[in-house]
Amino acid sequence: MSARTFSQGNEEATQPGPNAPHHGKDAGDDDSDLSGETRSRHQSGQEQEKQEEPAHIRCLFAELFGTAALTTVAAGGEVIAAISNGEVSRDARAIAPGLLVMALIYAIGDVSGAHLNPAVTLAFALRRDFPWWKVPVYWIAQIAGALGAAWLLRALFGNVVHLGANEPRHGVGVAFVMEILLSWLLITVILGTATRNRLIGPNAAIAVGGTIALCGLFAAPISGASMNPARSLGPALVSGATGQIWLYIVGPVAGSLLAVVGTWVMHGGRKPKEREAAMGEDER
Repeated sequence: MSARTFSQGNEEATQPGPNAPHHGKDAGDDDSDLSGETRSRHQSGQEQEKQEEPAHIRCLFAELFGTAALTTVAAGGEVIAAISNGEVSRDARAIAPGLLVMALIYAIGDVSGAHLNPAVTLAFALRRDFPWWKVPVYWIAQIAGALGAAWLLRALFGNVVHLGANEPRHGVGVAFVMEILLSWLLITVILGTATRNRLIGPNAAIAVGGTIALCGLFAAPISGASMNPARSLGPALVSGATGQIWLYIVGPVAGSLLAVVGTWVMHGGRKPKEREAAMGEDER
């Protein structure tokens, strides 16, 4: 028998017959498993997106509603005081926004973080507690809420006292510096309570609301104690009183930057649960 015949015989012997048992997986089975895993991941991603979309909508609605309520109370207090011959006192106008913010933090803080203020959103983003891609979306919701509140006041009472728009009362320079200092104080309190969210939780509302009332009580006669670009923009744009609006945007932003630096010096980097305080429902 030749070597070629012997080799052919060995090859035939090693080839499995038609009835031989099959071990392992075919390439088709591997492809099927892979496609199943891919399908499963895709479905999981779709389910996660469906869950995230309502959460985003709830967060934006909470910011729109909360900022609209804050602008209605803060600017509306000025309007109603004017048309009622001072029946809403200066102290009441200073304290009311703080009380409202306190209530809103308890009511919607777990939904959106209850920023209600573009300068606060910026501060949380700089602290890496809040994603940068959501910053402009929050700003749009906040400004839209303030504009809606201003249009409501105009529809109810007319363009009285520029719809409660903030205006410097003892010089532009003094008002500008005051807005920086007040915003620095307020946002330092907000970030400080957020770093201790595990211990303080929603009771941060007391500290934040109290700070807003305090600032209004002693500084409203100087700058209006806005500390909030959205609250200032809404009435100013709707009433047309935009002459000094820049200081109510730049001042709180500068105060926000100082607060972030100060918080880092005093508390260090981001703490556990701080992100939850900034994002509310979106973090869970």
